[in-house]
Amino acid sequence: MGDQLVVNVTSYETRVALLESNVVSEIFIERHRDRGIVGDIYLGRVQRVLPGMQAAFVEIGHDRAAFLYVGDVVPPDEPLDEEEHEPHPPADGDDDAERPSERATADRSAERVDERADKLPPHKKKRLAHRERRIEELLRQGQEVLVQVTKDAIGTKGPRVTCNVSLPGRHVVYMPTHKHIGISRRITAEEERNRLRALLEEMRPRFVDAEHPDVGGFVVRTVSEGLAADKLAADVEFLITMWRDVEKRAKKASAPALVQPELDIVLRTTRDTFTAGVDKLIVDDTASYDKLTRFVGLLDPSLLSRLQHYQGSEPLFEHLGIETELQRAMSRRVWLKSGGYLVIDQAEALTAIDVNTGRFVGKRNLEDTILRTNLEAVREVAYQLRLRNIGGMVIIDFIDMEDERHRERVLQSLSESLTADRARCNVVKMSELGLVEMTRQRTRESLGRQLTETCWYCEGKGALKSKRTVAYDIFRALERQAPRLLEPVVVVQAHPEVVDVMVGEEAEALAGIEAVSKKKILARPRGSFHQEQFDIFGTSKEAAESGGKAKPELREAKGTA
Repeated sequence: MGDQLVVNVTSYETRVALLESNVVSEIFIERHRDRGIVGDIYLGRVQRVLPGMQAAFVEIGHDRAAFLYVGDVVPPDEPLDEEEHEPHPPADGDDDAERPSERATADRSAERVDERADKLPPHKKKRLAHRERRIEELLRQGQEVLVQVTKDAIGTKGPRVTCNVSLPGRHVVYMPTHKHIGISRRITAEEERNRLRALLEEMRPRFVDAEHPDVGGFVVRTVSEGLAADKLAADVEFLITMWRDVEKRAKKASAPALVQPELDIVLRTTRDTFTAGVDKLIVDDTASYDKLTRFVGLLDPSLLSRLQHYQGSEPLFEHLGIETELQRAMSRRVWLKSGGYLVIDQAEALTAIDVNTGRFVGKRNLEDTILRTNLEAVREVAYQLRLRNIGGMVIIDFIDMEDERHRERVLQSLSESLTADRARCNVVKMSELGLVEMTRQRTRESLGRQLTETCWYCEGKGALKSKRTVAYDIFRALERQAPRLLEPVVVVQAHPEVVDVMVGEEAEALAGIEAVSKKKILARPRGSFHQEQFDIFGTSKEAAESGGKAKPELREAKGTA
């Protein structure tokens, strides 16, 4: 079975799952109350310039100011040759106080730059000077700047922004502040790379005028391999027109202001993921299906036949087994088929993954058992990183191996397993202790941080489902159970704070479920309940036929869903 994109839409959240060979590989969740802002373009105002950090804080209209690194202010001069740009290293923190030691370090760095520049030819001197300019030379407090969000606020850090805007289209990514043309590295045929680059070079002069002497740069996406020139030109023209509209709106706006929002999660995922390699795009909402029909018709009409509207009685994610994978993605312990297991602990600074043999005792000898467990763990680690969207630094503690060949084999297997990941991964060699350091690109919160909150039962030592997540679990249970209950009134018992969310912030969603199920739903607080526990009372038709009375039709114990 080929790849599938599965879209579940409700009034309170939208979930998109990518299935590869019938296995859930990625899950994207967008809650309508806290939508991510990656890709949004803002007219911001510089709040503070920090020479010691070579960065600035930019007010964009959110609770926390955005972080702008000096390298994201100056357009890079190096040519691009990949589909996604390499991000600048993240700041260690949001400390806005300049330290004397940092100032001295920066001055010494500038002196070394000057020494290097003296030995370079004139054209390289100019490039080096441009690239090494300091933040205080580029920005001043109160200055208005057009920025694009590259990372959502994560933990205690505000969003990350760049002045080097990029507008992704179906076939190309347009970068107004660049001058180079790059080709996705996944397009390997040199003849095809040259053809695509030549086509873009030919198109550029069409869009030059007195007001716009520079067109900008492009990165050709993998999906463009073998693409006809007219389709490429249409994408380019659309993106350039969009950018010029953004510039016009920015001139009229007053900072801070949102100038150009990114597409919602359904259209964005469709644009970036729904390619010829995806056999189906299944959506369970009529309005979203109609919207996708129009969007795909503009994007690539040949894919319309693969768009399906799911109208089954069983919820779509349950029908395809995705709900089970979601629960597995929140477990600290992940079992391997052999009986071994992983323990995944996500902290503020890094994620630690521990590999254990568990119940697996092997058949030959200890070294063979360890190697087999580690090789099985490698595949599961790569899968879990992608499924949970774990980013930043990752430390993997493999079981110690004495044989150097076994170490190399495990490391090579890890690198190969990560090639399917669309996020950039960098793996460092294995240490003597069997530890592997790696990094994975992070642009948004991990799945665990999206769906859980700090556990107040244990004063922050663990995590539990957030009140809104439990409320949404109850909504899904009601959507399943309420239509087949006989009573006109269905009673839900849950933790008081979960009930507050249901009848307060999410009252509209609850009313929608009442309208569809034609039942009155009463939410009753129970102080003795765990935050993740709830009961739904009613008599099912099956129970009535067998003489049963009203009872909890669905009971959820803590830690289950």
